[in-house]
Amino acid sequence: MSEKGPDTAYDWQGDRDRLVDAILPHVPFDGWSDAAFKAGAEDAKIDLPRALNAFPGGMSEVLAYNHRRHDQALIERLQRESGSGRIRDRIAQAVRLRLELVGGQREAVRAGLSFLLLPGNATLGPKLLYGTVDAIWHAIGDKSTDFSFYTKRAILAGVYSATLLYWLNDKSENHAASWAFLDRRIDEVMKIPAVKGRLKSVFDRLPNPLHLLQQGAGQPGSREGLPLGMRPRRRRRA
Repeated sequence: MSEKGPDTAYDWQGDRDRLVDAILPHVPFDGWSDAAFKAGAEDAKIDLPRALNAFPGGMSEVLAYNHRRHDQALIERLQRESGSGRIRDRIAQAVRLRLELVGGQREAVRAGLSFLLLPGNATLGPKLLYGTVDAIWHAIGDKSTDFSFYTKRAILAGVYSATLLYWLNDKSENHAASWAFLDRRIDEVMKIPAVKGRLKSVFDRLPNPLHLLQQGAGQPGSREGLPLGMRPRRRRRA
């Protein structure tokens, strides 16, 4: 029997989890920066070359990994719980659970929004947002494949983004104001007739998620944080 070499014991996935957990406490002070990455690697007792091997994309990859890790945790949580009840209630529960999963990382999330606005990260934010709303719809049992597949995700992206920004500045006990805000947004959406010919009114009433991030809308006391009349930007076909 041959002895195992040092490379055999390399735990790439374990390194990624350890690094993210060690980096996050530094983000509120250093942002999503190289300084936070190096400090986290040192705390995790992982030398820098090995840390860079785990996250060759640097802090943008660390942020994306942490975000998707919470999306997966949400899916697993919802799959363990009953899927009964009204759709609007299950959506509200899912959005609330997703935010509660990062309740201890609120400052890191806030710093992450600024980081995602940097030119080099222009495409990452929308990808992560789509991943979250897609995970929510799948987790609550949505199996649509028609036109509604896209409209449901676009609508939820607006609701989720506005609630996230409100939640980041919410100082109410147990974030009660945020959950009330979320309920009002969902109620507004549910009042809109589900007729394809009138779906344009849905988009007209919901904020552009990226515009929300840029303008900092959704803060408590900012007229519910919804700049009505703003249309989401449409992607051009390749």
